[in-house]
Amino acid sequence: MLICLVGAIIAATLAARFAVENPGIAMSVLALLIAAFGGALFLRYRVIQANRRQFLAANTELAKVDLMSGPQFEHLVAERMIAEGFRRVRERGGSGDGGVDITAVAPGGGPYAVQCKRYSRTVGAPEVRNFLGALANTFDGYTGVLITSGHLTRQAREEALNARRPLLLVERDRLADWLTGRVALTPQRVP
Repeated sequence: MLICLVGAIIAATLAARFAVENPGIAMSVLALLIAAFGGALFLRYRVIQANRRQFLAANTELAKVDLMSGPQFEHLVAERMIAEGFRRVRERGGSGDGGVDITAVAPGGGPYAVQCKRYSRTVGAPEVRNFLGALANTFDGYTGVLITSGHLTRQAREEALNARRPLLLVERDRLADWLTGRVALTPQRVP
C-alpha cells in the first residue's frame, strides 16, 4: 500500500513538472484523456442498453417467465421498468423489503412501489391486503403496482380496485403485452 502511495506521489510530481514546462502539450494530452474517458463512458452506456434490450427480448415469453425464480422475475420487472423510462429503480426484494419488491420514480416524477408475484397459482386477497398495508404504512404516496405471472382471484381483484388508492394490476395476459412494450405502466401522454 505504501509503495502505491509513493508511486502515485512521484507520478503526480512528474506530471505537474511536465505540465509547467510544456503547457501546450499537457493541455492537448488532458483534452485527449477527457475525450477518451467520455467516449469510454458513452460506450459503456451503449453496451448496458444493448444488454438490457437483449435480456428483455430473451425473456418476453410467458413460458420463460414461468421457469424463473422470484428474484429473477423481480429483476425482469425492474429491467422492463428501466426500459419504460423509470428512474431510480431499486430492487428491494427479499426479507426486510417492507412488503415491496421494487421502488422507482416514473417518467412523470411520481414514486411507484411494485409487488411481484411469480405464481403459477392465483394470487389471493391476503397477498393484496399485505401489499395495501405496506403502501399505507411504509410507502404512503406511492402508486402501487401488483405484477403477477398468474391471475388474481375475484376477491383479490375487488380488494385491489376498491382500495383507498386502487392498485395498478398487471396479470398474466397484460404481463405478456407489458413485457413486449405494447402497454405501459404509466399513463401515456397525448401528443
